[in-house]
Amino acid sequence: MSLITESQHLCIPFRDIEIATRNFTTIIGSGGYGNVYRGELLLKNKLTPVAVKRLRDIDHSGQGLKEFLTEIQLLSRYRHPNLVSLLGYCEESNEKILVYEYAVYGSLDRYLSIANPTYPLTWKQRINICIDAARGLDYLHNHVAENHRVIHRDIKSGNILLDHNLKAMISDLGLSKIGRANENESYLITNASGTYGYCDPVYIDSGILTKESDVYSFGVVLFEVLCGRRCFMNVSDERRLLAPLAQSYFEKGNIKDIIDPELKNQMDSHSLNMFAMIAYGCLLDDRKRRPSMGLVVKKLEKALELQELVETSDSQVLQKKNQNNINLQYDGKKEEVSGDVTLVVAATRGSTMNICQMVVHDDTTGGFAHHVETNIKKLSGSVGRGCLFPFLTRFRFGDFRF
Repeated sequence: MSLITESQHLCIPFRDIEIATRNFTTIIGSGGYGNVYRGELLLKNKLTPVAVKRLRDIDHSGQGLKEFLTEIQLLSRYRHPNLVSLLGYCEESNEKILVYEYAVYGSLDRYLSIANPTYPLTWKQRINICIDAARGLDYLHNHVAENHRVIHRDIKSGNILLDHNLKAMISDLGLSKIGRANENESYLITNASGTYGYCDPVYIDSGILTKESDVYSFGVVLFEVLCGRRCFMNVSDERRLLAPLAQSYFEKGNIKDIIDPELKNQMDSHSLNMFAMIAYGCLLDDRKRRPSMGLVVKKLEKALELQELVETSDSQVLQKKNQNNINLQYDGKKEEVSGDVTLVVAATRGSTMNICQMVVHDDTTGGFAHHVETNIKKLSGSVGRGCLFPFLTRFRFGDFRF
């Protein structure tokens, strides 16, 4: 009889899993719990790629069994685009197996280095991945159910999976704890658990677990992504933890010194500063001063917006049709054109197209036939102040000046 009666619909026979994994031949990951195998399982009449976690023999403490049951309980109950999906499980004899959706690119920790030959993640891709993971963690902390929250307890880059679109999903909820939410003081007293280097020092020292413990761990991941380095790093032939090192460099204003140079070349300085500031906030010793995951999401979205702003400005389009003499200056260059002039300036930002069109009839008199202004905005997103008056000799729009 199954230990989890409410999840019977997810139960998969062991023989089906053996066939799906070709008798457990392709290992794609491993850990203290056991190995993870790739397979193809027939689900809803469709052959579906899956990741199969096969637990080792359960020890006498029952720890492995507890994690097995916790994952089934949480992932069968709570679903979110940025949480890995549990497709099924097997519980036959001594076998304890979990079947997940297959993440094509595996875990984030494989791609931290910009020099990764398989898939060097760009700065913009890295921000998007962090936003995804932050949304998943925010869901666990604040939106799983009324007056409840889930504290993950083992947030790290190795537990953030990437699908074929590089969408990030939080995985490995076996150590998670369910606690009360929306209370003045919400915490659990438990033995410290997690991964060294990511685990909240306050939690280690006190045994008091709060959602801010996850925030600390996520801050370590943010600095890994920012610096292009793993949680452990070598500095002057000395093995050191990234978190306290990043804190020190940030406080001195030298965070750029520990960022991979190739990655640093891609970053807009404002985007970098916004990202680094929220990462630093996650690591504060005073847990009450650490940001909520909802705030982390908003700040990361702002960092992405700042990066996209710069990248978008590079794709601006300038079209000109000339007959009369007129001076045109853009991107620091000046050129003479002549005749009736049609100037179209288009700046794309996200899904917004801002257009300014002007037909100049005679530059010597300053007169013009007509002009069209459609949703004119500066690249910062603020409404532009310029209007095309007959006496206007220079019109400022974004990075273009007429």
